[in-house]
Parts: sequence; C-alpha cells; structure tokens
Amino acid sequence: MKVKKQTRFELKYDICICMQKIIFYIFYPFIWLLSKAPFPVLYAISDFVYFIVYYLVGYRKGLALSNLKRAFPNKTEKELLVLRRKFYHHFVDIFMEMIKTFTISKKQMMKHYTFKNVSLLEEIADKGKSMVIVGSHYGNWEWVVSLNLHIAINAYATYTKINNKIFEKKIKTTRERFGGYMILKEDTIPNIRTNYKNKTIGIYGLLSDQSPQIGRAFYWADFLGVRVPIHTGAEMLAKKYDCAYVNMQINKIKRGYYEVKFELLAENPKDFSNYQITDIFIDKVEKQIREKPEYYFWTHNRFKHEGKEKKA
Repeated sequence: MKVKKQTRFELKYDICICMQKIIFYIFYPFIWLLSKAPFPVLYAISDFVYFIVYYLVGYRKGLALSNLKRAFPNKTEKELLVLRRKFYHHFVDIFMEMIKTFTISKKQMMKHYTFKNVSLLEEIADKGKSMVIVGSHYGNWEWVVSLNLHIAINAYATYTKINNKIFEKKIKTTRERFGGYMILKEDTIPNIRTNYKNKTIGIYGLLSDQSPQIGRAFYWADFLGVRVPIHTGAEMLAKKYDCAYVNMQINKIKRGYYEVKFELLAENPKDFSNYQITDIFIDKVEKQIREKPEYYFWTHNRFKHEGKEKKA
C-alpha cells in the first residue's frame, strides 16, 4: 500500500501543533495548580508578582505614567505615582483572577461577582429585543462570562484568536462552562446576523473603550481630555440589527469582589443621531474612571493615535 507523503506545509503544520501541545502540557499544570489556590493564597502570590512586575521588571511603567499624566494633568507627580502603584496592584490581581477562572466553582463565582439588576435585561428580552452590552476595561471584565448563571438569555462574548490553538480551546471551554458562548471577534457580525434572521434573542457583550485601528477610525472625540478615535461598532450593530444599547458598569467592591450594574442607554438606537449613544457611553466610562482611576487598564496605549485625525 502506497503511503502518501506529507507536503512541506502539512509537515510544518504538524510540527507547529506538536510544539503547541508540548508548551500546553508543560505550563498548564502550573496554571491549574495556581488556580486551585484559595483566594487569600492567590492574593499573597499576587503581591509577590506585583513586586517583581512593578519594581524589578517595570512592565510598561512609563506608558502607564504617561497615560495618567494625559488624563489627569492637574494632579501632582506624587499623586500620579500613587495612582500608578495602586493600578499595578489591581492589574496583577486581574491576571491572578483570570487564572482562577480555570477552576473557580459556580458558587464561588456567584459570591465574588454579582449582577445588580439582570431584571433589566429580562425586561428588554420580554419585548422581543436583543441587546448590545457595551463595557470598558475597568474592574474585572473577564468574569462577566458568568452572566448566564443569573439569566436564561443566550449571552455571547467576543474574544481574539491566540496563536496556541490548544490554549485557545482550553480558555474557550473554561469560560463557556458558566453557560455563555465565546465567539471569535471576526465571527461576531455573522453570529448576530444569523440570530437576527432567526428571531433569536441574544446578548452581545463588547468592550468598546480601547483604540480602534487607525484605518477603521470613523469617529473622533475627546476621551479623558485627549482627542482620539472611538470605537463605533457597537452602535452600528445595535442600529443595524435592532438591538437595545445597554451600558455595563463594573464596580470593584473590595479585593476579589465585584458588582455589575446595567443601564439602558437606548432601547431604539435608530432614534439617535450617529455617534450620539457612543458619546453617552464614553461619557459614562470617563466619569467612572475619574472617580477611581486605579481600576482602569492604563498599560494599554490608548492615546497612540493622538494628533492623527484627518481634517475635513
């Protein structure tokens, strides 16, 4: 029997998958063990990692301080440095909590991550409308995947593909065990379109505070006092597929405990002029950041496109 020879592409692909599996089986046991640690132990480890990240590695400290200076020009250098240290404590906690997601029980999740008014979402669904829920990189946005522990409406969260397919599959299944669905960013529109045609009600979660690609920047506005491009995809989807536009505000109650509150910004987004509800959302994000800046994601280069707006 003649054996078919592998093409060079097939051979490279098999080697790549093999390497991904090796990396997964080397690192995942450590991640799993860390995720099994009780919360007090987890945060003790987080304090140690914070010291390494902040004082020894100095991961993006310059960028974080630069962002804070732009957002809070009236604060003193001393105040900004205090904010930066508080942020990095929270920043490392978030990554520890992401690891905890792998093994956290449903009971623990419901204790540490509560939703204040899911009844609002049920009321909107009862009217036959799907929802686009917009949020920001504030507090702990990762644990929003637990929404379906509290509500029976199909909830979808987008994620970005990662290079290691084995890790990607594990992360996807881990997050979906709470009842929601994880969909690739590029599959978001096809998914919404299909549900719209089938009249299937869904909740679509989108983080809309970060910087869009400059080539896809259709709208510019002031955010934290800086003129930057603004994501408008959530508004576009809500208008095109007749979805209610809902803001999601995540508040950190204390270390390891969060509360989510929903607010209806537009039941019928088509009634609003272009970018109006996006402006309302951005204003709310900005207000929350100014109240407690240390819980925002300051290591992202949010202001990198400052000054690149093309004049009409």
